Amino acid sequence: MKIKFSDLDRRSFIGTLAAAGATFVTSRRAVFSQRQGEPAVTEKAPDGPVLKAGLVGCGGRGRGAAGNFLEAGPNLEVTALADVFQDRVDEARAVLNGKHKQEIPASNCFVGFDAYKKLLDSGVDIMLNATPPHFRAEHFAAAVAAKKHCFLEKPVAVDPVGSRSVMETARKAKAQGLSVMTGTQMRHDKARIETRKRILDGAIGEVLAVRAFRNQGALWFREREPGWSDMEYMIRDWVNWIWLSGDHIVEQHIHHLDQVNWFMGTYPVKAVGMGGRARRVSGDQYDFFSVDYQFENGVHMHSTIRQINGCANIHEEILVGTKGSCKLEGTIFDRAGKVVWNYEGARNNPIVQEHVDLVTAIRTNKPINTAEETAISTLVAIMGRDSAYSGKEVTWGDLMQSAVRLGPTEYAMGPVDIKAVIPVPGEGGIPAYRSLTTGN
Repeated sequence: MKIKFSDLDRRSFIGTLAAAGATFVTSRRAVFSQRQGEPAVTEKAPDGPVLKAGLVGCGGRGRGAAGNFLEAGPNLEVTALADVFQDRVDEARAVLNGKHKQEIPASNCFVGFDAYKKLLDSGVDIMLNATPPHFRAEHFAAAVAAKKHCFLEKPVAVDPVGSRSVMETARKAKAQGLSVMTGTQMRHDKARIETRKRILDGAIGEVLAVRAFRNQGALWFREREPGWSDMEYMIRDWVNWIWLSGDHIVEQHIHHLDQVNWFMGTYPVKAVGMGGRARRVSGDQYDFFSVDYQFENGVHMHSTIRQINGCANIHEEILVGTKGSCKLEGTIFDRAGKVVWNYEGARNNPIVQEHVDLVTAIRTNKPINTAEETAISTLVAIMGRDSAYSGKEVTWGDLMQSAVRLGPTEYAMGPVDIKAVIPVPGEGGIPAYRSLTTGN
């Protein structure tokens, strides 16, 4: 089984709460201003008793997350693995037992759709979850019910129902004193932390406009192999299927939308978007989106993401204010476009730092919980996606009331009654979205 890239350019390979809606709107700034402040930037987490982690989702990102966790400090272990595929568990075990000197026994390796339950019963302290995002909400709920700390990759869901479930579970985790870290690692970057401090201190004045761009080459895909069921093929090709990944505006662009939310201290309340599919090879997703988001105070954000080879590429977020502008990665300009400040401090590895912050929170008994804010950023991405799919304006209130849940409700390696139907704007998108815009 091989990962394939677009033949156009293989070298260009470069992501029951309806009533609570009013609460989310009125507490918008509170959620983002208290991300427990800025995370403490440290080289390693403090020492302490052994913390045992179990990895759910043993693909490339999962193996990477497990390695990042082990780098975060002393006395950290990965002791259990879970995935729906045996070969993925075997690959992860070989890497972790070899390169990372772990001792994961075969008895702590679990396979199947219920493997995560067995992992949670294996004596772990922390669940590292890096499955396709469709499964995140259910796994998170089970982990918190089992009183486990969590690391959740982004996004935390693919639909409104899953996102609201994560919000509810996040509150349960907070009530129990559990720490939950999410994979929005740019919030842990030293340059961005310092830049944000300056923006909050008024360096560019009042924000008037925002842009967030993530334009890049095509991602990988997998061709179906003989003997694969619908379910196996879809999960192995998950980044190309809406029900599994949420589409790339949700799976990848969440990083940039989350950064804007963090800097703005709030999030958009409506979106009008467009998009389409030009050269994607498999699945049912778009390969470009352009969305006009609007914040409650009337400020607009132009947001684009594209995954097509041979095009102009850019990753950036910019705030334009009354006194100047800012690239969130670490540069501030005056109104004439002259650089007035550029971050020149020490650099860190934010993808490790997020694990340092998680372990530090656990060992110092100062819980951190970022799941709700990442669920909000996930919903912002969904808002833009659903507007593009339907051709309609979509509001925050729509998402709070939406009953849309993507994907099957029962899981087995066999047929899946989901076809590769591309959403058509103006026609209600695909069936799962018609209730959002027509009430049917």
